[in-house]
Amino acid sequence: MELANIYFYPVKSTSGHELPSAEVEPWGLAGDRRYVVIDEAGRPLTARDSPAMLSCVPRPDGDTITLTAPGAAPLRVTPTAAKVTIGAWRAPVELTDCGDDAAAWVSALIGRPGRLARLDDPTQRPVNPAYGRPEDRVSLADAYPLLLTTTASLEQLNTWVTGTAADLGEPEPAPLSMRRFRPSVVVEGAEPFAEDGWKRIRIGEVEFRGVKLCDRCVLTTVDPDTWTKGKEPIRTLARHRKWDGKTWFGLNLIPDGAGTIRRGDPVTVL
Repeated sequence: MELANIYFYPVKSTSGHELPSAEVEPWGLAGDRRYVVIDEAGRPLTARDSPAMLSCVPRPDGDTITLTAPGAAPLRVTPTAAKVTIGAWRAPVELTDCGDDAAAWVSALIGRPGRLARLDDPTQRPVNPAYGRPEDRVSLADAYPLLLTTTASLEQLNTWVTGTAADLGEPEPAPLSMRRFRPSVVVEGAEPFAEDGWKRIRIGEVEFRGVKLCDRCVLTTVDPDTWTKGKEPIRTLARHRKWDGKTWFGLNLIPDGAGTIRRGDPVTVL
C-alpha cells in the first residue's frame, strides 16, 4: 500500500489543498485548520451551516493567509492582538481575532455575520479522552488530528451509490469525489474498508494510532464544486455502513511522533 494523496485545510470548513508532502505535528498536519470562522456568539461556523464556505480558497503565506473566492477581491489577512475564546469544545480554546476587514470578507461570503480567528497555540485542545491519551491534542479539526480514507473504499461506495440509483429508477450518478470526505491522507492498494480494523499504521517515517472510525455528517452531501446539497453519500452509507445510529467512512488518526510524509510513501499496518 502507498500514500496516494495528502490534503490540508488552512481554514476549517473551506476548500483544501493537495500537497506532495507535509509535516506531521502532534495535533495534525502543519498549518491544517489553524483558522476558523465564528459567529457573533463565538461558535464555530462550518459549511454544514453555510455551504458557500467551500468556495473560499485560503492560500497560506508564512504566518498569514490570503482569502480568495469567486467574485470577491482577494484579502490578505492580518491578525490583530484581540483574543476571543471558543467554548464549543471539551475545553475552552483561545484564538486571535483576524480583524474587521476579514470579518467583512467572510460575512459577505456566507451571507451572515462572521469573524475569522486564528489558533496560535495548538496545544490547548485535547482529543476525546475515550479514544485518546491525556497528552493528545488536536487543532481546529472536528475531533482528531488526521482523517484517513482509502481509494478502494470510495470505489466500493460509488458502486453501491450506482446500485441505489438503479434500485430507485434514477439516472446513473457521476462518481463521488474523495474531496467530499475531507481526508488528510488517502491510501491506495488496500481492500475496501480494510481500514476499519487498523489500530496502528506507519506512513513513511511516522507512526499513527487508528483510534476511531469517522461518523459522517451532512457536509458530505454538499458537492465541493457546486456547493449544492444532495442525498448521497449518506443515503447509500445508511444502506451499507450504518450502526450505532450513524454512518461511517474513514478512520481517525493520532500521530505518535512527528515527521514528514510524502506522496508515494509506503503504508504499513503494524
